[in-house]
Amino acid sequence: MKISIVTAVFNRVDTIPDALCSVKTQSYQNVEHIIQDGGSGDGTLDVIRQFGASPSQLVSEPDSGIYDAINKGISRASGDIIGLMHSDDFFANDLVLQKIAEAFRDPEIDGIYGDLDYVSASDTGKIVRRWRSGPYRSDRLKRGWMPPHPTLYLRREVFDRWGLYDTSMSIAADYEAMLRYLVRGEIRLAYIPEVLVKMRVGGESNRSLSRILLKSREDFIALRRHGVGGINTLLAKNFLKLEQFLPRKGNPK
Repeated sequence: MKISIVTAVFNRVDTIPDALCSVKTQSYQNVEHIIQDGGSGDGTLDVIRQFGASPSQLVSEPDSGIYDAINKGISRASGDIIGLMHSDDFFANDLVLQKIAEAFRDPEIDGIYGDLDYVSASDTGKIVRRWRSGPYRSDRLKRGWMPPHPTLYLRREVFDRWGLYDTSMSIAADYEAMLRYLVRGEIRLAYIPEVLVKMRVGGESNRSLSRILLKSREDFIALRRHGVGGINTLLAKNFLKLEQFLPRKGNPK
């Protein structure tokens, strides 16, 4: 099966090489890397072209934000399976896509996800947070659970039937989309119990207090929209993050 990786990028000349390299060195070969650039002017486009991106892979044009860029990339993708590689992220090892493809051999599975490590922006070998998501159960949604979005891979049919990202949200469109797929779409997920992606800390949602408050507001809207919960679920979702800082192993029960 063909896997499409979508990367939305804007002025990330320092981090985009790691993202591009980690896709290029995957052992699984039937991969299409779609790159949606927002009109970078810092040398990002030069780096992408140096990695051999073809005109069919790379489009550089203005967009209205990251989710608009991701939607454009997904619309251009031709794979059976679609996942994201953010411009600040990289795969944990070269076998990630091979394991994802093997998991998708089960025709009953609509999506695959795994675990995520947050790493220092200045030293990617230093782990700051460990997100060990554990197996999916629908009752966990009301307790604030969600799969790590950068590790989530979905069959094309999920996007075709249940839609792309809601661009009216600037931070939490990924959370809203995952709730939509899980609650309304009742998609079936499989869990790979290992770290699939490493993400640099310092993302958009935690950039300032105002961004944190905006994310909480959008999370609440997503919860109410899909009937998952309210303020208690929102509090539980944020509380779950605390255990990611603890130096312990194991998956949540």
